[in-house]
Amino acid sequence: MTESEFNQQVDDTLIAIEEALDELDLDIDYETSGGILTITLENGSKIIINRQTPVKQLWLAAKDGGYHLDWAHDQWITDKDKEPLEQLLSRVMTQQSGESVSFTL
Repeated sequence: MTESEFNQQVDDTLIAIEEALDELDLDIDYETSGGILTITLENGSKIIINRQTPVKQLWLAAKDGGYHLDWAHDQWITDKDKEPLEQLLSRVMTQQSGESVSFTL
């Protein structure tokens, strides 16, 4: 994947996440600035997603730790556990918000 393709994939992913957040029935604020998406939950906890161009990864920081995701098989998956981004977001948002969250991109 070229750097241009990587950046386009990240941009498309961040837009898809924003659209999915708009569909959730939760009090969530989010802001994208400089390729960094910050999601603020009702209780004030945050989830931060940003691009890491040199290593062509998407990084996600949550209360329970940091995750590095690679683009493989037409989806973002964590480099350690191979957890898809949708599943990861659903899990960390459920943990941090205390409400059941099902995330679909």
